[in-house]
Amino acid sequence: MHLTDKPVLRIEGLKKVFRSGKSDLVLFDNLSFQVAKGEMLAIVGESGAGKSTLLHIVGALDRASAGDVYFANLHLTSLSENAAAEFRNREVGFVWQFHYLLPEFTALENVAMPLLLRGHPRQETQAEASQWLREVGLDQRSHHRSGELSGGEQQRVALARALITQPKLLLADEPTGDLDSRTADSVFELIAKLHRDYQLTSLIATHNFAFARRCQRVLRLQQGRIEEVAPETLPV
Repeated sequence: MHLTDKPVLRIEGLKKVFRSGKSDLVLFDNLSFQVAKGEMLAIVGESGAGKSTLLHIVGALDRASAGDVYFANLHLTSLSENAAAEFRNREVGFVWQFHYLLPEFTALENVAMPLLLRGHPRQETQAEASQWLREVGLDQRSHHRSGELSGGEQQRVALARALITQPKLLLADEPTGDLDSRTADSVFELIAKLHRDYQLTSLIATHNFAFARRCQRVLRLQQGRIEEVAPETLPV
């Protein structure tokens, strides 16, 4: 991050402890970093290192045991449950390794769901969902249910659903983890394009070093600590 860039996200002294039987398991401790507006940041680390938990805390889905998270001037750590839900709904788009599409609904209906839940008019919402399906290259598949779509198509629908609310922050947790290498590459390219086109700030947890190298910055989470590494130094 350039010193002149104002951080949109600040993580200060973050700690997460899980109770394990009679003892405490410290997942990570004293994590501090900043993310500038418009950055695409990869978080790498072994399974169990805490990447998903970190994203959950940043997205106000989970609470830290200690430390603070700020999004712009909003202190996420102090939000009530209702305020945290409002923040998630307004500011954050989530994409997970599993798409979590509702199987009984079409691609169009799945993408429209976040706006329908806000009470937006159905006709207007369907038009918006249709446009987002075009954005992800699936306008011809809008009336197919999720089970009729390939894995890559399902993840594209999930991405459209995440972005229809026009969030400022995109959190993606292993978004290509369940896909073959060719499909994964096309999905990552789409994420990168949408990141640029919609001026998102994106945090992507990934095992895929090839994708991490294409991000602007890389943080490695290891043994409860975080360190920044140059993308080009990651293994091929």
